This record gives sequence, structure tokens and C-alpha cells, in this order.
Amino acid sequence: MIRSAHSADLDAIAALHTRARATYYRGRVPEESYGGAAELARTREGWSRAVARAGADGGVLCAERDGELTGVAAFRTADGETTLTQLHVDPAHWRRGTGTALHAACLDVWRRAGIRRVRLEVYEHNLRAQAFYATHGWLPEPAGAQSGSHRTLWLVIGERPGPSEPSGE
Repeated sequence: MIRSAHSADLDAIAALHTRARATYYRGRVPEESYGGAAELARTREGWSRAVARAGADGGVLCAERDGELTGVAAFRTADGETTLTQLHVDPAHWRRGTGTALHAACLDVWRRAGIRRVRLEVYEHNLRAQAFYATHGWLPEPAGAQSGSHRTLWLVIGERPGPSEPSGE
């Protein structure tokens, strides 16, 4: 089930975020940059701001299975540009369709809001995420520009495909 996040979800969201980040940061950046009590508190505070954000400014969606938080996605619109700021699936739930379901829910929200183009930044060493986004139609910044250790990707959002027309055969 995909639903909007609530403040009661913050501890679970921050813990999931920390577990997911560890999979691609471990061995590449110092552990205190993605783990430990201080970083967990900072992460929770960031998610708290995202969950409190007004609807037109963005949103946070949670994936839940059997009452357990299995994934989370956040997006924000500022100065006319929408950014997918986070999309994490708990590593214990990889390869079960959670990321695809969260991505589809984001697309539904963006289409309803009339958003036609979204950007994101993905860690250059997170090849799993890059493959996921490529599968879902995200394309690299045309100039190949990077933002520090992150690659910028863009998604052009088309209309939702309608039901198939009868073929007449």
C-alpha cells in the first residue's frame, strides 16, 4: 500500500533512510556521514520538514506491507521546478516492486498537479539506483553535468496511457 506520510512515521522513515544509504555509501564516505546517532537525528529532522511541507510544495509517500514501512519517496516543488529528493526502499524489501510502486504513485501525483518535468540527483556510485531510474525513463542531464558526487537525471512526464482501444480483429 502506498500512502501519504505522517509525523508518526518519522522514526521509521529515518531508520529506513539510514539503512538504504548505508548500502551505497559504505566504504566510499565516512560512516558518520550516513550513520550514527547525530546523523540519524539530522535525517529525522529533514524528513520532519518534508512531511510538514504543504501539498503544493511537495510530498512524502510511504510504502507499507503488513504494517511495516518498506519504502519512502519525497519530492519538492520550488521556483517552478519539481525535484524527486528521495526514493528509498528498505534493503530487506528490494526486488519486490516497492520502488516501482512508489515511483508510479509519484507520477500520479505529478500528473494531477500538471507537472511535466522532474529532476533528481543520484549518487554516482549508486549504480542500482541509476539502473532503476533508467528503466523508468529518467535521462541524464544533456550536458552530462554533475553536482559534486551526484549525477543529475530528468524525467519528462507524459499523459497517463489510456485503456487499450479494441483492435477490431
